[in-house]
Amino acid sequence: MDEYLVPAGYGFDEFIEKRSRFIGSVWRCDCESEALGHISEMNELHRGAAHNVYAYIIRDNNIMRYSDNGEPQGTAGIPVLEVLRRENVTNVCCVVTRYFGGILLGAGGLVRAYSHSAKIALDAAGIAVMRKWTRFIINLPYSHFERIKSIIEENRAVIENTDYGESVGIRLLVPSDLCGEFVAGITNASAGAVLPEKKDEVYLAAKRK
Repeated sequence: MDEYLVPAGYGFDEFIEKRSRFIGSVWRCDCESEALGHISEMNELHRGAAHNVYAYIIRDNNIMRYSDNGEPQGTAGIPVLEVLRRENVTNVCCVVTRYFGGILLGAGGLVRAYSHSAKIALDAAGIAVMRKWTRFIINLPYSHFERIKSIIEENRAVIENTDYGESVGIRLLVPSDLCGEFVAGITNASAGAVLPEKKDEVYLAAKRK
């Protein structure tokens, strides 16, 4: 399957703009019913809010939906959706709740506020890469650590765990289509002293650095 980006988990953040409170929440959703469920949860949780604006994108069937939820057309739902599209994430739902503070923000102010709320919520969630990975374990002397670390970065690998003992033990995920380059790079850089041990192959979302 192709590589694509999803939220790494649940994300939440909020801020105040001219006494209006904006609360952003982001979830990973693998189907439309999950997104609708989260939207319903927020509507129930924030029944006293002026607006519960949402946008979601589902990879299967290329579904994109949004709602201004009573805000002027084009000032809320579309800005939230555009943040998700700009960050190239899918299987994502974002709800931005607004508690009105009594001061009008104007169309431009609303667009900025809703965009900012979606962005900080997505930043809080983090972004993960969904794809096929190969898990490796490598053990190396400290003298090789910096060079090996650069090869890990060059091959877009994701470190799951690092153990600092008498030597450095690293468990990591390597994009499966880059395994050959990764193993060759590690072997060449260490003159054969460090040999990556292949463990298994997995299809999952690994958090992007």
